[in-house]
Amino acid sequence: MRLKTTKSKNAIHYSIIKDYTNGGKRSTKPVENLGNLEQVKKRAGNQDYMKWINEYITKLNKMEKDANRIVSLQLNPNKAIPKNKQQTFNGGYLFLQDIYHKLGLHKICKSIIEKYKFTYDLNSILSRLIYGRIIFPASKLSTNELSKKFIEQPGFELQHIYRALEVFSKENDYIQSELYKNSLKISKRNTGILYYDCTNYFFEISEAEGLKQYGPAKQKQGKPLVQMGLFLDGDGIPLAFNITSGNTNEQTTLKPIEKQIIKDFELSKFIVCTDAGLSSTANRRFNNISGRAFVTTQSIKKLKEFLMTWALEPTGWKFSGTNDGKTYHIDKLDGMIDKLTDKEKIKKWKNAVFYKERWIKEDGLEQRLIVTYSIKYRDYQKNIRLKQIDRAQKLITSNPKKIGKANQNDFKRFISKIHVTQDGETAEETIFELDNTLIDKEAKFEGFYAVCTNLEDEVAKISEINKRRWEIEESFRIMKSEFEARPVYLSRDDRIAAHFLTCFLALTIYRFLEKRLNDEFTVSEIIDCLCEYNFKEISGDGYIPLYVPSDITDALHDEFGFKTDFEIVSDKKMKNICKGTTK
Repeated sequence: MRLKTTKSKNAIHYSIIKDYTNGGKRSTKPVENLGNLEQVKKRAGNQDYMKWINEYITKLNKMEKDANRIVSLQLNPNKAIPKNKQQTFNGGYLFLQDIYHKLGLHKICKSIIEKYKFTYDLNSILSRLIYGRIIFPASKLSTNELSKKFIEQPGFELQHIYRALEVFSKENDYIQSELYKNSLKISKRNTGILYYDCTNYFFEISEAEGLKQYGPAKQKQGKPLVQMGLFLDGDGIPLAFNITSGNTNEQTTLKPIEKQIIKDFELSKFIVCTDAGLSSTANRRFNNISGRAFVTTQSIKKLKEFLMTWALEPTGWKFSGTNDGKTYHIDKLDGMIDKLTDKEKIKKWKNAVFYKERWIKEDGLEQRLIVTYSIKYRDYQKNIRLKQIDRAQKLITSNPKKIGKANQNDFKRFISKIHVTQDGETAEETIFELDNTLIDKEAKFEGFYAVCTNLEDEVAKISEINKRRWEIEESFRIMKSEFEARPVYLSRDDRIAAHFLTCFLALTIYRFLEKRLNDEFTVSEIIDCLCEYNFKEISGDGYIPLYVPSDITDALHDEFGFKTDFEIVSDKKMKNICKGTTK
């Protein structure tokens, strides 16, 4: 800060101004009007007025340096804001940036730059694609513009993004491998248990080509698809992924990526947990050697007849967690519970899990079949079935013309179609009614759940391993919903692969953020907080927080070691915060 004097015909006016840089241009702004010479002398008292001015400016500079200066804003109601002047900036990315740098992604970019010898800022592009995917997901074109909303401005142009996507695609395996190695420096990875699953993403096009092929869609969109296979570690942190065409049999996708993990990550002994759709005999065999193991869900309906009969037989059930050898008749559990009066005991038995097990040999592979049963799970499935039956009946009554082909879990599967009369003649109109045979058949399986494994551990431990499969399903939901990874508008295969790489990296960084917050907040709470973590820039003075301080912002500040929930954050302090997140 410095003194400014303004001379008029009859007087001299004194004021304090401040130099600052805005967008690379130097400018000044008023800090305080001291008044005319008479007013200044009055404030100086017996002291020499120039000495008082210099000492006052020195005091203000020291207060600003100590971040203790009270900032007074001078706003003119008649002065228009310049066109295209951005005043609001997002700072939520700073928490992501801290994790990004701790995972060494900036160093990975530096190594790639040295390999290809290009001049554009690959690190700026990758980081903004990741931050943007989490905070305000959009197309690559929009991300280029939205990146300007961050406090630190991007160092690239749109053309550089598309050139970078080609490089990211080529270096996909290298980036995944280096990311895993770097992650070990900041967190112990639970690689003893790995979870794998597949999903698909659709494109807003009608022609199939390259990776974009028609296949069985999860949401029946009827559009070309690509398929993503994803491995998570035992703590739910993404480990590796691959992209295949939409018409690829998902069972064939597991071994290639698993071999890549064994080779690049130097992992050998681990348990692979998958759902029934990925549990081919070939995949089970692959994880039955070299110290690996498998835990996979098993459809009871698809078991051989004698095994299905054994699985549904009400006798011979053991209580999970005990080794007393006692067995239970599950058909008698409801009657036993009805006689109880103690609420805690009633709750205990309704939440109890019973099991039976046996070793089986399928296609020459010996494996352990574990079937569990619980009243809580039975009631949950029964409730869903009754609601679906109710919807089916309402559709038959109100709008039968909308009854079309139903998939495996669609409520319309409970509707049967009759095309002939009782005399065997062709009916003039199709008759719809509830399929009671199918309803009764499905009711038999309610409460039952089965897994196959080659492990010999306690049933409770194997069940616990399988329970955490929800995290991989949630990861896909986050990418599809919060990160808006679909639909995909890119056309070239290399750019498609790079798009999913940035989604994978965004998910990895988000999961590490979640863990640092001790899983105390929901996905929507965390992402909403990052989106709303905005500031209004006061040129030359600092940034005024526009977000509402909350438990989440307190947790973020505590974990990442900086605070911004003050009436204003000085320019210097904000620069230090930004710099601190890149160490």
